[in-house]
Amino acid sequence: MAKRIDVNNLNAFYGNFRAVADVSLTIEPRSVTAFIGPSGCGKSTVLRSLNRMHEVIPGARIEGSVELDGENIYGAGVDPVNVRRTIGMVFQRPNPFPTMSIQENVLAGIKLDTGRKSKTELAEIVERSLKGANLWNEVKDRLDRPGAGLSGGQQQRLCIARAIAVQPDVLLMDEPCSALDPISTIAIEDLIHELKNEYTIVIVTHNMQQAARVSSSTAFFNLAATGEPGRLVEINPTDQVFSAPHEKATEDYISGRFG
Repeated sequence: MAKRIDVNNLNAFYGNFRAVADVSLTIEPRSVTAFIGPSGCGKSTVLRSLNRMHEVIPGARIEGSVELDGENIYGAGVDPVNVRRTIGMVFQRPNPFPTMSIQENVLAGIKLDTGRKSKTELAEIVERSLKGANLWNEVKDRLDRPGAGLSGGQQQRLCIARAIAVQPDVLLMDEPCSALDPISTIAIEDLIHELKNEYTIVIVTHNMQQAARVSSSTAFFNLAATGEPGRLVEINPTDQVFSAPHEKATEDYISGRFG
């Protein structure tokens, strides 16, 4: 079930360096929110903070809160592993597990669950997840073949199938098309349109046309200078951000004056 995310006064650090300062925003359920902005402005850091992937990096930490339907995912006693299961992530480069088959890749997260599942249940999860990622018809006759043997676009859809197999509430995507060809990119964008009916989706993209195509809201991040922390400049409906942005910095970035 898709859930709402509320970020309150988020500051993200790498050691003593503050990479992101004072970010507050709301991400509505069953919607696609795009994060745009120049390199180094903190887009991916904020994204990784939304499912506690940021703290995996040695010395990295956050201050502030991230709430999923009102519950702080950084609260005392909250298990980060459960957070990452509820808030799935798809990375920039397709990363299927190279020694696993297509089927095993889809089930990788399921195998971490303590509850045992029958072969029939597992087969149903594989089919449901691959259909959800629009990959089933292409691979249903070779589920035991290596996932790494698929094309780049198919590998990325396999990673999406793996993410949705555990039935998360939120899907985070960190530039999911940057390593893909145009035809594979269209396939992923079409898939995002379908998935938003069931999930809350946040996508980081350097491609502003892509942000305009896939998202309902767009958040623009920027930094005052190299070495300064990234900040949220504005978040508004995508149509408004691209046609009548509130801030001059947003307009300058979108029109190509910098970035």
